[in-house]
Amino acid sequence: MSDTVMSHQEQNAESGEAMLVCRDLTRVYREGPQDLTVLDSLELNVAAGERIAVVGSSGSGKTTLLNLLGGLDRPTHGTIRIGGHAIAGLSETAIGRFRNRHIGFVYQFHHLLAEFTALENVAMPLIIRGQRRAAAAEKARALLERVGMAARGEHKPGELSGGERQRVAIARALVTDPSLVLMDEPTGNLDQTTARQILALMDDVAERSRSAFVVVTHDMAIARHQDRVLRLDGGRLTADD
Repeated sequence: MSDTVMSHQEQNAESGEAMLVCRDLTRVYREGPQDLTVLDSLELNVAAGERIAVVGSSGSGKTTLLNLLGGLDRPTHGTIRIGGHAIAGLSETAIGRFRNRHIGFVYQFHHLLAEFTALENVAMPLIIRGQRRAAAAEKARALLERVGMAARGEHKPGELSGGERQRVAIARALVTDPSLVLMDEPTGNLDQTTARQILALMDDVAERSRSAFVVVTHDMAIARHQDRVLRLDGGRLTADD
């Protein structure tokens, strides 16, 4: 599977085609006797190396969208293609494997593993995919340095501040050089200086690795830093002017 996906990614990067494509993406939830349509025939294209921000009011479906893009939830109907590969029909095992290799997540709350050090948390996605521990640790150290956490690699999450934990989570999301990075309020727990450093890192990763970014945020300064700002309203995305 990975060889086929990578060939699509290379073709997309070279041709400027979309790394992420959503067509007719719909998610309907049953609430009692009624259906609640959260996403309604949503359309989205994100090119390799492009960074988009998604804004919208609370309850507009931003988290639902991220969950669908990351394979954590299934659409009621419609398609999602990442690097040319349709993910909606994959089994749980296959989507887990695909997620590990091609999708990076940064949640509003860090979700680090409490029993492991910062270095081990960042290296974990590489170890899960079968990379040797020494090589995984080396790459994890490089990412921790890029987010300003090199000196804290041997500390466990409980020994870190909220902002430090978030920086470790961002390093973990980027360590696999993912095709798609999904971020939910990525700088919400960071001071302004660190937030600027993280934005600069996103710029560098998007340019160097050609990763596509989808960033959900309420912070319009963060949103305006991205290549495009889209507003989710009524289950659909429109350009935010």
